[in-house]
Amino acid sequence: MGTDTLLHTPLYSLHEESGGKMVPFAGYAMPLQYADGIMAEHRHVREHVGLFDVSHMGQVLLRPRSGDVDDAALALEKLVPADIAALKHGRQRYTQFTNAKGGILDDLMVARLEDGLLLVVNAACKEADLELLQSELVAECVVELQEDRALLALQGPEAEQTLAVFADDVRKMVFMDVRTLDVDGARCVISRSGYTGEDGFEISVSAKDADRVARKLLGQPNVKLIGLGARDSLRLEAGMCLYGSDIDTTTTPVEAALEWSIQKSRRNGGARAGGFPGADIILGQLENGVSRRRVGLRPEGRAPVRHDAPLYADAEFATHIGKVTSGAFGPTVGGPVAMGYVATNDSQIGHTVFAELRGRSVPSVISALPFVPAHFKR
Repeated sequence: MGTDTLLHTPLYSLHEESGGKMVPFAGYAMPLQYADGIMAEHRHVREHVGLFDVSHMGQVLLRPRSGDVDDAALALEKLVPADIAALKHGRQRYTQFTNAKGGILDDLMVARLEDGLLLVVNAACKEADLELLQSELVAECVVELQEDRALLALQGPEAEQTLAVFADDVRKMVFMDVRTLDVDGARCVISRSGYTGEDGFEISVSAKDADRVARKLLGQPNVKLIGLGARDSLRLEAGMCLYGSDIDTTTTPVEAALEWSIQKSRRNGGARAGGFPGADIILGQLENGVSRRRVGLRPEGRAPVRHDAPLYADAEFATHIGKVTSGAFGPTVGGPVAMGYVATNDSQIGHTVFAELRGRSVPSVISALPFVPAHFKR
């Protein structure tokens, strides 16, 4: 598919002007990399600060019909296993939409604003998510896709000093805080979060202001545009799931090792236990365990073990125990890293399993996630 038939974000001209290699992604023309290449871009984010265009993501505002954001929070709990009611104003939380079998329809961020809940969902799922929200929450909420908004991610150890030039209040924010602040005259909803494992911010800005704000940020020292290639290797080193690869409708939050995102109040014995799709399966798994788990993998050698590579208990490929869901060379780690699902009995840290790479057996050690320590400001 040529990029001329794809949707464009408000920063499309900036990407082209900056030499971005444009590729199809979730129906959009998106930059895979720029002239420096994926490895250099990855290192730049770890060492300095990078600017990502993530405007393809869906931004959905849930406005409570009653005017009380608590009502919107309780309504959303019908679709997700997280405690949304306890979310304080100016904070956000990670969760998942689940189906009747406990599978994950999408993963998302939920922020509590003064007038409602702001949801950031994955690009490939946003139409289905919008349909789900409109059909299930119609009585309690007005559901608005924020089509006139862009989303920028400023990530890296120098992110705070870069953004503080325009909005000094970001210095007071900690991980998962959300504030509405002006950046170069544009009213922005800013969260201190991201998808790299580094400190940083996600900036929701009106489409008409996005190009100007992006250029202002790029005018600061050490800020470079970063493409989807480095975004993927950064999130993999950070042990973060990619929807459609590491999680999907066939994986539950417990199998995916995301049970930390299900608060006590939604579990058996909690104040609002269950009530979300697949709750009986997911809550049962929390108590009784699962037959497979998402794990980190450190393959031997230098060659990455890629998505869908089979995993075995033995070098002879006699006992199949799972598969790789994400794999790449980790520039910060200095070697290949991967994530995948293995039988629970084979999921212990330090245990060796065997990946198949072009017919060859590659010993791979089960490793703790993340591969690179997180640098969030807490």
